[in-house]
This record gives sequence, C-alpha cells and structure tokens, in this order.
Amino acid sequence: MKPAPAAGAGPAPLFDSHCHLDFPSLAEELDAVLDRARTAGVRRITTIGAGRGLDSARAARDIARAHPEWIVASAGLHPHDARLADEATWQRLAEWGRDPTVVAIGETGLDFHYDNSPRDVQREVFRRTIALAREIGKPLIIHTRKAARETLEILTEERAADVGGIIHCFSEDADFAKAALDLGFVSSFSGIVTYRNAHPIQQAARALPSDAFLVETDAPFLAPQPVRGRRNEPGWVALVASALASLRGVDEETVRRQSWNNACRVYRLEDDAG
Repeated sequence: MKPAPAAGAGPAPLFDSHCHLDFPSLAEELDAVLDRARTAGVRRITTIGAGRGLDSARAARDIARAHPEWIVASAGLHPHDARLADEATWQRLAEWGRDPTVVAIGETGLDFHYDNSPRDVQREVFRRTIALAREIGKPLIIHTRKAARETLEILTEERAADVGGIIHCFSEDADFAKAALDLGFVSSFSGIVTYRNAHPIQQAARALPSDAFLVETDAPFLAPQPVRGRRNEPGWVALVASALASLRGVDEETVRRQSWNNACRVYRLEDDAG
C-alpha cells in the first residue's frame, strides 16, 4: 500500500472523520477506495467500529492496524444493534476501546426513526457506553435521529462532557449544535449538508465557530449532491468541505485546515499536516 501523501504537498489535507471501511461495499475493493481517497487529498480517516454488531468493532480495529500511518478506528455498538448487547459485549468493547488504534467510543446514541432496537434498550446501552468512554478516557461519537432532546438529556445526566466528542452526521439545527457544543461536542457534517432542502443543517454549519465542526462522508452512505445516489466513499469528503466553504463564506483551504485541526484535537492525534 502507498503511504499517505507527504505533509505540505499540495492543498491543505482532508480528514474523513467518520466512515465505515469494513462495510462490504467498501471492504471488497478497499485498496482502490483508499487510493482514490489519497488522490482527493485525504490524509486521515476514522473508520467506525459500529454498524454490524460487534463485527464492525473488530474489523475497524484490524483495518486501522493494517494502515497505522493514516487510519484510526472507533469501537462501539450502534443504536440499531443495542438489542444485541450482553455482558460479553461490554467486555469486548472495554478491551478493544483500550487498543491504541482506537481513538473514540461509538458510534452510540439513539435512533427513534427506525427503532431497530427497543427504545428502553437503546437508552440503557447509550448510558452504559458513555460510562465506558469516561472509564477509558476517550471521546464519544454520537448518533442521534429523531431523539434530539433525549440525546442531550442523557449526555448531560451521564456527564459525557468529561470526555466530549462528536455529533456525527449532523442532522439537527443550530440550537442543537450550540447545546451540544456547550457539552463539549463538535458537529460533523456529511453529504446531507449539500442537499438542497437541508436548510436547518446548513444554518447550523454557518453558525458554528471555526473550532467546532468536522467533515465526514459516513461512507458508504449519504453521497454528497454531485454524486448523490451512488455508493459513497472517503474521497468525496472533498465535496463536503467545498459545500461548507460556500456556506461559511470562506475559501475551501480554510475549511480543510480548520476541519483537519478540529478532528486532530477531538481525536487527540498529533497534527502532522505541516
């Protein structure tokens, strides 16, 4: 495999702060996907260890171990899979969460749109995951859908501010973004911010301070507007950064640099962009 691009070469680097490299549609051609990401200027990727039960946590860790120069991982149990949690789950997540390639716990949270797991179980798993993150001392990656008020309540009650983290695939409004920021959570914008009807999300993207936003793809999902409907991949995070630059009234280099710096800070990684 080729190394990540050299520091200082070309435009400011991109950090895809959230994607799922272990999902089959990406994993089956991972080398090609990563090559295209490099060509697009992506220098760091967080591959999320949640979404396929515990298989994702193990697979994400293994991908990060195979590419330590530029890929890191998270470990968690997606709210869709909360019903699968048992004591063995927590033992494994505690072990994997301490792995040096794992920089965050999650994604975790509440999804009251699909309700693939019972809501009371989602709440219990969310609370216990926050406790695990606080025990390990790593930031949280939060998934929230149609559960904004309760997400903020649980983050507050469980003292998630002790570790902070990321509201991933931001899909709420500016008021939510501010409330989350007050709890130590930055907002990460995906391809949704490029969609024409995403007005509240776009308003939040404009309103946040420069140290409070990230960019992500959530690949293989949510391809940005110019390629909407296709399988998403990390290289297309450049389109998200371009859209944010337009919304915020700054040049794309500024958004690339700010989102890079913010992701490195939240994930507690050395900023080696030069």
